[in-house]
Amino acid sequence: MVTEHDLTEALKTVKYPGYSRDIVSFGLVKEVAAKNGAASVVIHLTGAKPEVGQQIKTESERALRAVPGVEMVYVELKQQGGPTTGGTQSPWSQQNKVAGIKRIVAVASGKGGVGKSTVSVNLACALAQLGTTVGLLDCDIYGPSIPLMMGVNEKPTISDDGKMVPLSQYGVRLMSIGFLLEGDQPVIWRGPMIMKTIQQFLLSVEWGELDFLLVDLPPGTGDAQLSLCQTVPLDGGVVVTTPQEASLGVVRKGIAMFQKVNVPILGIVENMSYFTTPSGDRVEIFGHGGGRTEAERQHVPFLGEVPLFTEIREAGDRGMPIVVSAAEQPPGQAFTKVAEALQRVLT
Repeated sequence: MVTEHDLTEALKTVKYPGYSRDIVSFGLVKEVAAKNGAASVVIHLTGAKPEVGQQIKTESERALRAVPGVEMVYVELKQQGGPTTGGTQSPWSQQNKVAGIKRIVAVASGKGGVGKSTVSVNLACALAQLGTTVGLLDCDIYGPSIPLMMGVNEKPTISDDGKMVPLSQYGVRLMSIGFLLEGDQPVIWRGPMIMKTIQQFLLSVEWGELDFLLVDLPPGTGDAQLSLCQTVPLDGGVVVTTPQEASLGVVRKGIAMFQKVNVPILGIVENMSYFTTPSGDRVEIFGHGGGRTEAERQHVPFLGEVPLFTEIREAGDRGMPIVVSAAEQPPGQAFTKVAEALQRVLT
């Protein structure tokens, strides 16, 4: 028997024209019904050209007919206004695609101290070692740590067309507010300045051709997160947590924030999963398994767990992520497995 879940999964194969994201994650599919072999779907589309709506309708019908057990298909397209006149403005009408970048993935956490930036730098380096072209954007405006962890302390140059040229380290192209500050100079800005800076880092940087741009977000659900979602279409978010309930409670808020702005959750990473003593005893300092359990509860992929290794902290402090300095050792392999899982989710 055909279910609404079957129909929704089929519609996830329908991409919004010109984007890598599907119409379900964009929030366009409003009603789905399945009964007696008939599939009925209502799609709301605003602020787009009529030919875009027709393409979505046609491809949706094709996807639904391919579902086993579906004999009749009815797709109702409710389209209002055009791209510049009338109607309700599209939720991503202010977004701009970044030329040359195939996928933009945010790395987020509900709270600080869970190792989100450590995961970001090692994930970026692991993806580069897996043969993809990768950029890493540090959007933690108040506490940029990417320069330290990647061992870069230079200022970016300006290209002939006035764009900043990202720095490069370990095969990863980098941009951070930390590259533009002197020493320990603090950033004391209000929301509008943060939004403007993030827009410039995305649209006024010569990123070139990238398979992935990872965006290391600050903890929480504030200005930086919303600015990113409003500026560019995200392919999804990776959420980093530690096993204990104190971390998982705010992770749920972070996931809810992404859902409200129609950003799909690509998966959860459990960091500081457990510690192994020199004698070989396993100690679950923060508990264990909370990340996997939450992923199952949220019906999102679990990308993997990263145990507590002293080598990970030491590698970050000296500016050479563990994936670079000891890729074949267990600490490095933990991040490589997460990178491979992320690739599988995105294919």
